[in-house]
Amino acid sequence: MTGDGTRAVRAGLPEPDAYEPALPGPVFAAHYHLPGEASGPFTYGRDANPTWSRLEAAISELESPDAAAETVVFASGMGAIAAVLLSQLRQGDTAVLPSDGYQLLPALSERLRSFGVRVRTAPTGGDAQLTALDDTTGLLWLETPSNPGLDVCDIRGLAEAAHARGALVAVDNTLATPIGQRPLELGADFSVASGTKALTGHGDVLLGYVTCRDPELAAAVRGWRKTVGAIPGPMEAWLAHRSLATLPLRVDRQARTALALAGVLRDRAEVTGLRHPGLPDDPAHPVAAGQMRGGRFGCVVSFTLPGKEHAERFLTALRLVDDATSFGGVRSTAERRGRWGGDAVAEGFIRFSVGAEDP
Repeated sequence: MTGDGTRAVRAGLPEPDAYEPALPGPVFAAHYHLPGEASGPFTYGRDANPTWSRLEAAISELESPDAAAETVVFASGMGAIAAVLLSQLRQGDTAVLPSDGYQLLPALSERLRSFGVRVRTAPTGGDAQLTALDDTTGLLWLETPSNPGLDVCDIRGLAEAAHARGALVAVDNTLATPIGQRPLELGADFSVASGTKALTGHGDVLLGYVTCRDPELAAAVRGWRKTVGAIPGPMEAWLAHRSLATLPLRVDRQARTALALAGVLRDRAEVTGLRHPGLPDDPAHPVAAGQMRGGRFGCVVSFTLPGKEHAERFLTALRLVDDATSFGGVRSTAERRGRWGGDAVAEGFIRFSVGAEDP
């Protein structure tokens, strides 16, 4: 049986060809030779690219190893999120979104409302989004673990409830990655992620993707990408594919160290509101332990220090941690999340992303 490590190393590679590299280099092409009818796998650069295709096949293997799936890659995570919502929802539909999700969701909600889509929100924790479902719901959007609060919801239970009302279900799987969680196996219709974060893991690529098992849903998302032109560059796609080989190694190391860091922080008197789904006494742990794979609870730890000044002093004193706004990279990062606005967090709230350094 193929495990995560072997799958990640081999996923999406072409059959070996004498004297050719195992992972062919990026294909830079705006157009292709196209005699006769306009058919075939590669016709124009906005439609498809061999480098994307290999990456898409690789991600599909990771997200859905036991069932056929299709992946569509995008220029960013927000490109992927917007493609699902805007390709699936119509005037009069209702979208149910997390109230504690990624900070650009409110801006996207306003865009949906301008198109005549009703938007309801509820927190991730306690499966509260269940109360917002009704027969007008077209799509339920889950983010678990949520960013930055690290709450968790029951994907399978919520998916069953949404499907019973005729709604589709999308899960933002950015923080968990397919090594830590497989939403499609838990009943979701879409697994969506920002590949900018842990998937590529080196802080040098902007990327997003959508994976689904239903070919019609994949076609709708792919059609949206073509229409708005939210395509990744071939170099970014190649770098992402190259990085997938170490994904299980990085996820395992970062998850173990994040749990160790959380264990140290819980003993600090100035730390409050400590959250990490791997802590046995964390409110999210029981649900996370049932759906996140192999004890991999993510690389992010969140906690609150006594005010803005204290938090800034803490961040300034760090020697092995970059003050930066991403997560999931091999270099640890941390930030005072309140500096951006948009998240319901205290001024001293810290989002700490554990890298691959020695614990």
